[in-house]
Amino acid sequence: MRSIIPAESGLPFRQKEAYPLLNRAILSHTAHRPFPLPAGPWVMKQVWRRLLFAHWPVAREELPPLPDGVELDLWDGVPWISLSPFRVDPLRFRCTPPFPGTGRFLEVNLRTYVKVNGVPGIWFFTLEASRRLAVAGARIGGHLPYHRAQMSEEVKGETVQYQSLRTTGLPSSRGSSGGASQAAVLKTAYRPLSGQVFNALPGSLLHWLSERYRMYSADRQGRLYTVDIHHLPWPLREVDVTIHTDTLTEAYGLNVPAVPAAATYTERLDVLMWPIRRC
Repeated sequence: MRSIIPAESGLPFRQKEAYPLLNRAILSHTAHRPFPLPAGPWVMKQVWRRLLFAHWPVAREELPPLPDGVELDLWDGVPWISLSPFRVDPLRFRCTPPFPGTGRFLEVNLRTYVKVNGVPGIWFFTLEASRRLAVAGARIGGHLPYHRAQMSEEVKGETVQYQSLRTTGLPSSRGSSGGASQAAVLKTAYRPLSGQVFNALPGSLLHWLSERYRMYSADRQGRLYTVDIHHLPWPLREVDVTIHTDTLTEAYGLNVPAVPAAATYTERLDVLMWPIRRC
């Protein structure tokens, strides 16, 4: 199914801030953050490219359970989930070049929106990635639910054809087709529409969905962790998106329409990350 999702009224995007060459240019812009930058230096930088944001409201009872201490963040009393395919190009640690085999890879994440001790952030149900070493590092070092998947991205003009396939490590008790025996597949095509790049208007749904600066996770003992991130306000564009196949959300018990309730495209976002720490 084809969907053209119009953007909400947004703020003008300042082109000179689009792709900063220096990390201090990112750090000098903090007025858009809901809370101050963390203390200490950032340790990792990722550049996210050709990112689709596809969003749906869902029923609370459909969501996988969250650990104690993690509270759903709601928009007008309703939880939302988001699916985001993109390319990481590159990933590097502070003062180092990208590492061969881990610095460039494809990723799809499935997330919802939460609060811990009143601070809003992101909770990931899964992060699919194409590089085995990147998956292993994130699982061990970040307690994040990364999984290795077979993935491809084909770009023709401004159209992105994106595929992800995983058959292992699926939830055994959720999903509509037998849980662990089901493949988690995402096949989608999307292209940005002509028009102005914009920043989501504060107080809007798109702003609530996109402007999040903390990621939460838990270890096997249920202990909570957080990673702070920072970037410029999301440079968003309207998008034409077609989701051909999506059993990835189904594998996590989420039944969403083929047409997202809201969607945007971002060509590039430079993201700084701080060390993981206990909540």
